[in-house]
Amino acid sequence: MNTRKLGFTDLQLTEVGFGAWAIGGGDWSFGWGPQDDDESIAAMRRAVELGVNWIDTAAIYGLGHSEELVARAFEGRRDEIIIATKCSQVWNEKGEISGRLTSDSVRRECEDSLRRLNTDHIDLYQIHWPIDDEHIEEGWEAIARLMEEGKVRCGGVSNFNVGHMERAQRIHPIASLQPPYSMLRRKVEGAEFDFCRRNDIGVVAYSPMHSGLLTGKFDIRRVAENDWRRRSNEFKEPNLHINQEFAGRLWNIALKYDKTPAQLAIAWTLRLDVVTAAIAGARRPSQIEETVGGAGWRIDEGDLKLIDELLEWRIDRLKEAGGYLPQ
Repeated sequence: MNTRKLGFTDLQLTEVGFGAWAIGGGDWSFGWGPQDDDESIAAMRRAVELGVNWIDTAAIYGLGHSEELVARAFEGRRDEIIIATKCSQVWNEKGEISGRLTSDSVRRECEDSLRRLNTDHIDLYQIHWPIDDEHIEEGWEAIARLMEEGKVRCGGVSNFNVGHMERAQRIHPIASLQPPYSMLRRKVEGAEFDFCRRNDIGVVAYSPMHSGLLTGKFDIRRVAENDWRRRSNEFKEPNLHINQEFAGRLWNIALKYDKTPAQLAIAWTLRLDVVTAAIAGARRPSQIEETVGGAGWRIDEGDLKLIDELLEWRIDRLKEAGGYLPQ
């Protein structure tokens, strides 16, 4: 699989990485319903067999469970995988989540992640959300010190806007930005991507398939009652049927390349040079076997224009229906 250099760092990431959000399980606020741990482990190992060289997880995914599964999947094989994880989201004994970026918290979270991952270093350690705005500088300084100590190779940020990144960049260079980025969520193409280009910051796109909506296979009836998507406007009417119709129209484009809409959606995010890689979440080997096919090819200009026209059609439909208009 093709690799791309992550910003100014020496990390070479495959164009598609394994996303470990869903495998955390369903017993937390942003879970995806019950998961099979053995299948999750098999999916991660299959990803590596297919050439994927990095996994993106976070302490908060399953309240630590996702990181523990990553450790189980690669016990004795740590050198085969680049591990990215995140801090700033903490929880109490009731599972209640809050944002925290104090120096003590970041250091404690890092030590806990190292223990759960059964490793002595984290390749890419990211601030998950800038919710604790008051302590962004303090938290980023803590990550810089962890890099000096060798516990972290590179430091990145997730869900940051330009203002947040400017504050961090004054303290220590940012290796990467991890934003939500898909055909249906393009806001970061402006100021955020421009800032990353100017500062040699790699972009790692999450939710390129928009949490399943762009696969062409999404069925709300198969979504667990405690899946976070049940609470999302994008998965409620009138948005749901319009989004599904849009994804259905992607089939005609995807089939020109002998691809699926999911693979087309991933390749679309990778069309920009500022994007280093895309995160493809998977819970079963068959899912990652499909989504790795989003790497290694290009959509031609005519079809990119056609996708833009379909996106305009979608917005018009949402406006007519009084639907939710995300940025």
